[in-house]
This record gives sequence, structure tokens and C-alpha cells, in this order.
Amino acid sequence: MRTLLGKMSLSILGLIAAAPAFAQEDGYERDPAAGWDYLWHEIVIDITVIGIIFSIAAIWMVWKYRTKDENAVGTAPKLSKAAAIAWVLIPASLFMADDFFLSAKGWTLWNDYRRIPDEAKEIRVTAYQWYWEFDYGDEIITEELVVPKGQPIVLRMTSEDVLHSLYIPGFRVKEDVMPGRVTYVWFNPKEVGEYVHTCTEYCGTAHAEMATNVRVVEQEEYDAWFEQVKEEAKAASLNDNTQG
Repeated sequence: MRTLLGKMSLSILGLIAAAPAFAQEDGYERDPAAGWDYLWHEIVIDITVIGIIFSIAAIWMVWKYRTKDENAVGTAPKLSKAAAIAWVLIPASLFMADDFFLSAKGWTLWNDYRRIPDEAKEIRVTAYQWYWEFDYGDEIITEELVVPKGQPIVLRMTSEDVLHSLYIPGFRVKEDVMPGRVTYVWFNPKEVGEYVHTCTEYCGTAHAEMATNVRVVEQEEYDAWFEQVKEEAKAASLNDNTQG
């Protein structure tokens, strides 16, 4: 019994030693991309530690209990009732605690995805076969998504035809876009650059043409771009009225 408890204690200590890596939250912030990366990092550590423990245990048992005589017949050690219950409950409790821990982290991240920051800038998105339209307000509608760096962005989306799905892998966001319904995602663009933006739901023969880029620019550049697009829209409207 002492040998049994000793082996189980070593296993528990191994998991406890890895616990600080699981529980560390330095650098976490309420941002979908950062939260997703943080949780993925914890899951990788989790499965790596568990994999190492089981691999070492398996190699040790294969070596210790290898046959030395081809005619030998193995015998299992006889466990007391308490030992048998302990071998079932303790490992099961450890793995359930680990699963509940990761589930709680996942639920926290899901809530972060669903709770839009008060300061988020809203852009309305309409999906068509086979392009996107982005409505910034003030009658500014473009087929290009341009956002300012450091400003949380919420996209409220609907479709005019079939089912689409907006996916921006660089910001770790993905959401279905459906006719007759408004869905949303939000993200926090922290670095200037271009990020892939595509449709991941097959929506017809030109589905692949719905891939484009999200452009993240400095606030000053965004303001200049917005004013330019606004002036172009006014000029186009005046031209239409003149022709009409």
C-alpha cells in the first residue's frame, strides 16, 4: 500500500509542479486575440505535461514488467478495496479538475468575445455573392475594411443572399453571417499592417473571391482616409444629382 501511495504521490507532485504554468495570468488582457493565444498556450502546456507523464510511465512499465522467460505467466498484484478505489478516484479527480480548469478559462474567453467594449467603433457589414460592403456611417460605404490602430472594432453583420462566414485569423475572430439576422464580432487591432479577411462558408461558385485584407493604420492616416472617402462620396452624389 505504501508503494502504491508513493507512486501516486509522485504523479500528483508532477501535476502540481506544472500547475503554476497553467495558472499564470501575467500579460492577459480582455482582447479576443490575446485571450485566444493565452488559452491555446495553456492547452499546449497541459497536453504536453500530461503526455510526458504518461510516456514516462508507459516506458517504465514496459521496461520493469518485460518478460524474461517466454513461458512465464504474468500475475497482477492484489489490491485492497481502498487501494482499488484510490486508483480510480484520484486519477479521475485530477483529470476532471484539469478539464474543469480549462473549461472555466474557455468560458471566460467566450464571455470576452461576447462583451463589446463601450468605446468600440461600430462598422456595419453586409455580405453578398461575392463581396463585402462596410458601412462606416455618414453614408460612407466601401468594399475595403480600414480601421484605426488601438481602437476596438465591432462588426455587425448580415447577408443579402446566402449564408457566409466572416473570418479574420490575425484577430482570432470568426462568425456566421446570415440573411435576416444580425451577428457580430469585435477585435482590437494593435499593430499597423494588413490582415487576411475571408469567407469560410461555401457560398457559391466565386466563394474564393471573397478573400481580401483588413488594413490597420494609425489614427491620423485613418482620419485622412475617412475624409477622402467622404469627399469622394459627396462628389459622386452631386454628380448623380446633376445627371438626374
